[in-house]
Amino acid sequence: MRFVPTRGNIAGPVLGLEASCDETAAAVLAPDGTVLAEAVRSQLAEHTPFGGVVPEIAARAHLAHLPALAARVLAQAGVGPAELGGIAATSGPGLIGGLIIGATFGKGMALAHDLPFVAVNHLEGHALTARLPGLVEGGVAFPYLLLLLSGGHCQCVAVEGLGRYRRLGSTLDDAVGEAFDKSAKLMGLPWPGGPALEKLARAGDPKRFPLPRPMLGRPGCDFSFSGLKTAVAQSIPKLHTEQDRADLAAAFQYVVAAVLADRAKNALGMMEGATAMVIAGGVAANTAVRVALAGVAERHDLPLVAPPIRLCTDNAVMIAWAGIERLRAGLTDPLDHAPRPRWPLAELSA
Repeated sequence: MRFVPTRGNIAGPVLGLEASCDETAAAVLAPDGTVLAEAVRSQLAEHTPFGGVVPEIAARAHLAHLPALAARVLAQAGVGPAELGGIAATSGPGLIGGLIIGATFGKGMALAHDLPFVAVNHLEGHALTARLPGLVEGGVAFPYLLLLLSGGHCQCVAVEGLGRYRRLGSTLDDAVGEAFDKSAKLMGLPWPGGPALEKLARAGDPKRFPLPRPMLGRPGCDFSFSGLKTAVAQSIPKLHTEQDRADLAAAFQYVVAAVLADRAKNALGMMEGATAMVIAGGVAANTAVRVALAGVAERHDLPLVAPPIRLCTDNAVMIAWAGIERLRAGLTDPLDHAPRPRWPLAELSA
């Protein structure tokens, strides 16, 4: 349930808090979207020994560092808590421990300073990043196609308005970022695997290993990556040199980019009047993926809107901005709003 107060101007800057997975982040944005301060604390050192994110370790790190991070960005922005126009905190989807910590901290600040609270859907944060005025003059206008490409999500979404999201296609098994990380691990690369695989692929021949291209050429815009991951695993015994590994990494990246381009082309055919193609999520930082999708957008005479890399991965700027969009629409949340580890975009309502 959402409270709907009287619509009006936002009283001051908005503090955004992000603690849904393995990065602790805070940001302060002016009501017009100007970023006054931002900070992200990576938990890479905590999780690397385990080869992936450990939820309990992530939650403890959020608890230890989020209050200081919020205080730092407020000080950098020159804004006192009582001067804020609202608090926006990620409340799902994600790891429940981190969500509880981030949302509870945000609610506590809202209660202490009598501020409106917005429970932000992490996916909506990604979806609305393209509307930040600093990225595109005036922000991208609705409707637009969003390709959400991350370690936990792989979706084509028609973004028709605030709170109006129509899923056109999604993965049938692994998310694309998960496929990157697991394939990288099979190749003996360090975690996180996506950036390491991209770096290795620069020296490789993408045509040497004939990997399958799952779903390529099929109707619709669903994805599948488990078969590709299996093909990578079956190719591992053929790797004897560093060049072999580079060639397999390049082949994997080449296939993924081709599949994403094919699915994006079909998704554009499934929606009318798109003003842009937008990519978000950690895999949106991959150069080969950006180049392939830019070609699709160009052939449809549309701009490709790709946020700067720091805003592709988890960050609090997008959370604060989503909060601003909702506050402008007069939407806030009660302080008993429960964080949700699963929270599909389709369940949002404006």
